[in-house]
Amino acid sequence: MKLKQHKALTFDVVGTLIDFEQGVVNYIRPLAEKTGRGDLTDEQILQSFAAAETALHAETPGVSFTTMLPHIYRIMASELGLSLTDADVAGLRLSISDWPAFPDSIDALKQLRKHFRLIAASNADNWSVREMAKTLQEPFDDMVTAEDVENCKPDPQFFSYLRGTQRVHGYRLEDYMHVAQSQFHDIGVAKQLGYDVCWIERRHDQEGFGGSPIPKHGVTKPDYHFRSLGELAQAVESE
Repeated sequence: MKLKQHKALTFDVVGTLIDFEQGVVNYIRPLAEKTGRGDLTDEQILQSFAAAETALHAETPGVSFTTMLPHIYRIMASELGLSLTDADVAGLRLSISDWPAFPDSIDALKQLRKHFRLIAASNADNWSVREMAKTLQEPFDDMVTAEDVENCKPDPQFFSYLRGTQRVHGYRLEDYMHVAQSQFHDIGVAKQLGYDVCWIERRHDQEGFGGSPIPKHGVTKPDYHFRSLGELAQAVESE
């Protein structure tokens, strides 16, 4: 199936379009330096973040990613020796407004919007996705969030809800392609549900899974595989 045969692209936002790893490091590092932990590497910070998120997914699987962030910070603070003031705990979620887009995201989304309906499909809450959409220069035709669904990826219910919201456009399963970097949250479950999936392997030049949980069943082979969103946009234009 050619890329342009799809009609709608559904996007994971955090980690695929927005560089949450850089955003988390940018927030945690000054706090670590204040408590004498300037020796922490970026990878140590991200591994602590991923471990905390994994634990919370197991305990409270329906809670949105952004609702988890204060709890993630508390776990990280205990492990890494960070301060636990109310402002610091709340600040990780509020820092979302400053999380950067990947360098290729904005231009690639503008190109893709010429050919497809673009839908955000995020485990974040509505406020956070609106903030990230501003950072991305408002590329989405629609948004579906964990706050709307009252559940999170990788729960299949998220994808069922998403398709329900787009039913007015008459889309069938084969009309969609799900675009994401997270094997844990997105690629594995979307593939199981019959979606065409496009893995944007943002960490292609790095070991491990960084700030994302490790996929329970290993790496799922996607239908399409690119190292960046820019590569996907170029492949579409070349068809």
